[in-house]
Amino acid sequence: MMSENQNHYDVLIIGAGPIGMACAIEAKKANLSYVIVEKGALVNSLFNYPVFMTFFSTSQKLEIGGLPFVTINPKPNRNEAVEYYRRVAETFALNIHLFESVKQVVKNEQEVFEITTSKTNYTAYSVIVATGFYDVPLLMNVPGEDLPKVTHYYKDPHLYAFQNVVVVGANNSGVDAALETYRKGANVTMIIRSRELGPHVKYWVRPDIQNRIKERDVKALFESELVAIREGEVDVKTPEGLITIPNDFVIAMTGYQPDFAMLRKFGIELPESLCPVYNEETMETNVKGLYLAGVVCGGLDTHKLFIENSRVHAEIIVKNIVG
Repeated sequence: MMSENQNHYDVLIIGAGPIGMACAIEAKKANLSYVIVEKGALVNSLFNYPVFMTFFSTSQKLEIGGLPFVTINPKPNRNEAVEYYRRVAETFALNIHLFESVKQVVKNEQEVFEITTSKTNYTAYSVIVATGFYDVPLLMNVPGEDLPKVTHYYKDPHLYAFQNVVVVGANNSGVDAALETYRKGANVTMIIRSRELGPHVKYWVRPDIQNRIKERDVKALFESELVAIREGEVDVKTPEGLITIPNDFVIAMTGYQPDFAMLRKFGIELPESLCPVYNEETMETNVKGLYLAGVVCGGLDTHKLFIENSRVHAEIIVKNIVG
């Protein structure tokens, strides 16, 4: 990636996901100096998505910077998206510093932000937080959750071939994990708190999982809760009482949340709802010059904002900075 010698910028962007990159493209169009600082790989959240995941959106709705996202499929998959956003970074020669985590953002007496990272220090007139919500899993808080066999990040179904697998959750990530591991030979039991599958399950996947449950290919325990995890088994509270089933792996698809501790550290107000305080017309937070972009704006409501409906944040923010 192209880098600059000095460590002062008009805009510092935290997060090299699609929205952080969109902000950088708009900053570049406006002739603002900028840098993106990313704690992991390029589009780190997408990189950590399941290998065979298919997006709900069409490729056109995932485009940024006017660069076409071409795919032969009606819905692009994770691998195509990772490749597309890498091409975006190359095409626009974006100034991105990868594997560098931001530790603190504070304003000095000159009203300039001082940013401390794991590698160096920066100063910037404006800061954009575009960190998404995939970094902090929502924990179940049950005994044994810290065992190595438990994961909150499902990646590749092959690992679970011929194993007793429990999948916690019944939204898209849980349903995908259940179907994919079942098709690799796993003995799958889904543990679902409610009476039915999640309302946001992809419409082309719902009939598949419903039929697998009906045929008992995948066992589903509705209105149930995982209450304890041990090395070779788990306890489940069901409407009929407590049961113990053999288990080798637990895939806990219980959802994720923004890094609220980081937002508070930066001085951003978080009310009881945990939805960060910001001006929807400018995306500016209660800290002047500090902006939010992308799904981080939704707080715990992670079904509210996506790439397609938060790309516009980049234009709004840069317009406000320039104005």
